[in-house]
Amino acid sequence: MKSKNTTYDSNYNPTQREIDKFPDIQNGPSSLIKGANVSIQQVGTHNFKLPLKYKKRNGEIIELETKVTGTVSLEAHKKGINMSRIIRTFYDFKNQLIFDKIKEVLLKYKNNLDSFDAKILLNFSYPILLSSLRSDNKGYQYYNVSMEGNLSKNGTFKKIIHFDFVYSSACPCSYELAEYAREKRNTAVVPHSQRSVARVSIETEQIIWIEEIQEMCSDALHTETQVIVKREDEMAFAELNGASLKFVEDASRMLYEKLVNDDRIKDFRVVCSHQESLHSHDAISTILAPKSNFSSEISHEFWSSLIHKS
Repeated sequence: MKSKNTTYDSNYNPTQREIDKFPDIQNGPSSLIKGANVSIQQVGTHNFKLPLKYKKRNGEIIELETKVTGTVSLEAHKKGINMSRIIRTFYDFKNQLIFDKIKEVLLKYKNNLDSFDAKILLNFSYPILLSSLRSDNKGYQYYNVSMEGNLSKNGTFKKIIHFDFVYSSACPCSYELAEYAREKRNTAVVPHSQRSVARVSIETEQIIWIEEIQEMCSDALHTETQVIVKREDEMAFAELNGASLKFVEDASRMLYEKLVNDDRIKDFRVVCSHQESLHSHDAISTILAPKSNFSSEISHEFWSSLIHKS
């Protein structure tokens, strides 16, 4: 057998004619399929990163590192997809405002891959400058945001924003017991509270700014965790917690009340997790919009992801 040349040829630049003759197993015939000859609902790339542009409510354009998941459906008679086309499609749009172009991105790589369905998930950390409660300070709060786009085989387009809001939840039961012990027994007590997280998922066909979702959550729950805290801010935070005691059931209903009255919101789901300081387990709650198409079934992996977001 003739020995192979093991020297890398940095000068080799194949012509298009040569490239057209390269083996292409991925796009080969159905006879090359391994396993069952069935369709696949989603196949693609997950967690590839690139800087994408987003527009803030004040008109400012910011560029954020974004983790992208892009998938399509695969028919039973096809062996595979050309996954690099999904990534290349995003690079075609990287200098544009990506959330305004999600449907175009989906259409492009859906057509490029000759597929029925296409999905996108963009995950990024979004900065909002917030004032301290009482002191003259400001700090950047970073929010975990995911933007999802789904394009079905019949052309139905759905756009969803997932927003994580981290807040303090002071227990009403613990507060009342602490007050009783202080009044009746003159005992120093500290009611328990915990860092908690709500994931708000909103389906909309209209513009809803990320800043607006943050304000909805803050107006509903009142006790967002703080960035820069001086003594007067810590006192204010303690007072806010005292004025807004809440179980996890309360938190989900308070968010429901805020979201259900916004006509721009077509559908929503709220998932709350209170990561208990009293118990060695969490308290959790899920609530849906009336006649919602969101699933109320939350996986263990989903609950675990909320822990890491807090």
